[in-house]
Amino acid sequence: MSLINISSRSKRKISSVAIYTLGCKLNFSESSYISKSLKENDYEIVDFKDYADAYVINTCSVTENADKKFKYYVKQAQKINPDAFIAAIGCYAQLKPKELLDVDGVDIVLGASDKFNLLDYLKNIDNDLSNKVHSCNINEVDLFKESYSLNHRTRAFLKVQDGCDYKCSFCTIPLARGKSRSDTIVNVLKNIKKIDSQEIKEIVLTGINLGDFGKNDEENNKCNFYDLIKEIENLETNIRFRISSIEPNLLTDEIIEFISKSEKFVPHFHIPLQSGSDSVLKLMRRRYDSSLYKSRIKMIKELMPEASIGVDVIVGFPGEDDDKFLDSMNFIESLDVSYLHVFTYSERDNTHAITLPKIVNPNTRSKRSKLLRLLSSRKKSDFYKNNIGTKHNVLFESENKNGYIEGFSENYLRFRTIWDPKLAGTIKQMKFSEIDPEGFAI
Repeated sequence: MSLINISSRSKRKISSVAIYTLGCKLNFSESSYISKSLKENDYEIVDFKDYADAYVINTCSVTENADKKFKYYVKQAQKINPDAFIAAIGCYAQLKPKELLDVDGVDIVLGASDKFNLLDYLKNIDNDLSNKVHSCNINEVDLFKESYSLNHRTRAFLKVQDGCDYKCSFCTIPLARGKSRSDTIVNVLKNIKKIDSQEIKEIVLTGINLGDFGKNDEENNKCNFYDLIKEIENLETNIRFRISSIEPNLLTDEIIEFISKSEKFVPHFHIPLQSGSDSVLKLMRRRYDSSLYKSRIKMIKELMPEASIGVDVIVGFPGEDDDKFLDSMNFIESLDVSYLHVFTYSERDNTHAITLPKIVNPNTRSKRSKLLRLLSSRKKSDFYKNNIGTKHNVLFESENKNGYIEGFSENYLRFRTIWDPKLAGTIKQMKFSEIDPEGFAI
């Protein structure tokens, strides 16, 4: 879907573009693809804090806060250049196009099928496009658009899957992204080789429902995510690979066992839980229960004791009374996981969850969120303490952060040491001696 409202202030040539990305790693990879296409057509890409003729905001709709952030960055762009051309693209643009178009300063809104055509709109802004509406049915969006992002020449996010066929009661992603679809293994491998030529040291495989890779294969689903990672393992490359978020019901025993023996894939998992209460999981329409989830954690830790495991959790979901919240918190407490990503439930239009009774009041949601964030801090601290005295291969980033250089180990320990430009973009074995006051491994 795309909505266009070009005002007279925008009728001029655009030569410089700034892009800001909200949300997930997939959004970052797609912003990078769009940026690359603009560069190839002689547009100058500048930082969002700098003056530009056009500002593009790649939106997210996962939380209410992400919606508010969109309006904030529109205002920031207007402060820098009051006459700027402002474009909204991405998930929120697909779900709420009219709402975004009503935001003061927004000139164009491009949904799921049109965001990759931004270049065409920028080339033709002098045409009279006002009051025209171009729309599509999200159920008809079945094109997979390859993309990857490069981050300071150290890490790349490679999109291999998009969309989702799950119907979780709280989620708008299927409405914003469409049905599950993925790249071919052949093309994924080709893109890995392109990234390898850029001297990148790590690739993060990303998708909306990553474990669903291959589901739309034209030859009767003859490939899946397990097939993909096996092919990647056989590549002649020194790049290390990290798997982004993967559903517990799609994280099979064979995938876990494979990664435990892999020479290329690192021991780091991010596995959404959302709730440790089985009754709440049913209300959420999740495809697993706490028993299955626990079995995945147990197997990972038995085969890879050093593995880092991140967990997504939603608090304050309708029907989550005090007892169910305590069940969830106690369950998470029992898991050998490394950190939590805590999301406070927020109502989203066109989801089943907004029809559910037993609404949790905002104050209670906030209190529960704080409790889980404290639990996350304890889990992370315990994980770091358990790694003291061990050696790790750390990929250092390229930015000088107040006299320090930072990087991640294979198992997602955040290291920090005194700034040394020679370390930037390199992998160096480091011994974890202690935890500094800010929580870094040193």
